[in-house]
Amino acid sequence: MTANRSSTRVRLRWVARRIPAVLVSVAVVGGLAAFAGHRSDEDFTGFRPGNLVVSRSVYDDRAANVAIGTVLPPNCATTSGGCSAPSGAPADGTYPTVWNNNQYDGSFGLTSTIVLDQLTPAGRYVSSLEVPNAPATRDHLVTSFSSKSELALNLSTDGRYLTFMGYVASIDAIDLSNANTPLVVDPTNPVGETVYRAVAIVDPAGHFRFTKTNAYSGNNGRAAILHNRDGADVIYTAGNAGNGANPQPTGILLGAGTQILTPSDRPEREQTPGLPTPLASFSITLLGAKADKVGKDDNFRGLTIFNNVLYYSKGSGGNGVNTVYFADVTGKACPKGVGVPSGAATLPTSPLVYNSATLADSGLPSNMCILAGFPSTPNNKAKVLAFPFGIWFANATTVYVADEGDGYAGGTDLYSHAAAQTTAGLEKWVFNAATQTWGLAYTLQTGLLLGVPYTIPGYPTGNNTGLKTPLPWAPATDGLRNITGRVNRDGTATIWGITSTISGNGDQGADPNRLVVVRDVLSNGDPSVAAGEEFHTVRTARSREVLRGVSLTPGTGTAEARERGTDNR
Repeated sequence: MTANRSSTRVRLRWVARRIPAVLVSVAVVGGLAAFAGHRSDEDFTGFRPGNLVVSRSVYDDRAANVAIGTVLPPNCATTSGGCSAPSGAPADGTYPTVWNNNQYDGSFGLTSTIVLDQLTPAGRYVSSLEVPNAPATRDHLVTSFSSKSELALNLSTDGRYLTFMGYVASIDAIDLSNANTPLVVDPTNPVGETVYRAVAIVDPAGHFRFTKTNAYSGNNGRAAILHNRDGADVIYTAGNAGNGANPQPTGILLGAGTQILTPSDRPEREQTPGLPTPLASFSITLLGAKADKVGKDDNFRGLTIFNNVLYYSKGSGGNGVNTVYFADVTGKACPKGVGVPSGAATLPTSPLVYNSATLADSGLPSNMCILAGFPSTPNNKAKVLAFPFGIWFANATTVYVADEGDGYAGGTDLYSHAAAQTTAGLEKWVFNAATQTWGLAYTLQTGLLLGVPYTIPGYPTGNNTGLKTPLPWAPATDGLRNITGRVNRDGTATIWGITSTISGNGDQGADPNRLVVVRDVLSNGDPSVAAGEEFHTVRTARSREVLRGVSLTPGTGTAEARERGTDNR
């Protein structure tokens, strides 16, 4: 009955009537092997090139999801990590007070349904596609509510497919975003459950294909890109691993950061993935700094490809450097950890070679660089931290980087603190060919309304008295997470972004957030001119909803779309 309950609870964002699920088998073209595809909404007629796709998750609001007094994390007594406390969960599963359990259980979260909303570039609703989530009948994937770093959306290198990551589980499962994977079990992880992570590949007709992985044990996969151009057939991913003690097991080290997978053409039940296959790694020892906790420098969030180079961002954690990185396949771009990609760079198609005998002590070999000009001071020494997330290249000399803000909610000054941030928002970086470095031109903030609280129908007002220090429920924008963009014929760039929030919610990742858009003059480098470029809100999540990723639709920019006249960019 889980799937039926989910379908009843998950209302399409702008459609009132019930849309039942259907099972469709198709032969997929464009280089992918035939597979049993699943399309869940009868009125979904496909992605139209030039539109937007936004990933959304909806919480299944039931008090029975968590019983007050339940000892958490699940099966914690069987682990050496132990349980949170004998008193048990202070709140039941009712939204949004359920997130007050985060104070008791640091791994707290519940799995939830994923919905892909198709919008026009101006924000008009077109259609919605629910990702299959009924494990008893078919392949399926869910996300973790409220893991804010999940569900980034990316187009494949040929532009025809959409990719994202999730969990091979049913909805309403507790703490799976910090569970181990079946083949990589850390006994010190207090979450005593196992679950595969998986990559979803979606074609223009809305059919799904899933590839399971043992990577990101103890944490979450955050982004994925299918490389299917020039004869390649691999998936690149970004994420984080580990939820236990130090030193971490070798499987955790292998499954962190950047991974490379081979897409599977088999149903999920027939897939038996092996150990994780890392693609790249970074260590702050390249910068002459003392080594961090092994594996935690590779806590990556954003992922993109430009000119045959893989770029990643790191924006959280006390280890490593919060900055923008690239994978150096040449081995010559950055002998001291900082540089720019070689013009001869090619996308990798095989995993990183490592020495298993030294893995536990030294970690993976370092084959990544900090992009020259971006921050390179380790987090434990930096006076000012940035929090980079999404990355979008407008061209070879202009890159936009989303900064989600610091997430501060430590007191009644949470709103004023958010409003005073200087790095939060959309950063524009410009390349200087003479110095071979990138420089920050300005940060777009106008219209984001940093620190300005807003109300949501059906969402509480006043203070959350379930916190040790009561704070206001109302969310306010704290910065941006995932972004995408397009270059316009008039010399401007349009960038869409998903907002981050701060509030008195027990877990701010559960706040209803927004999709926003801004237009920037590409040639401009003057901050005073940029201050007049204003963000506008395109969509706001409803109560029990969160927005996570944004991408242009599959087929956008392809030759076929232009020939058919269906690319409405």
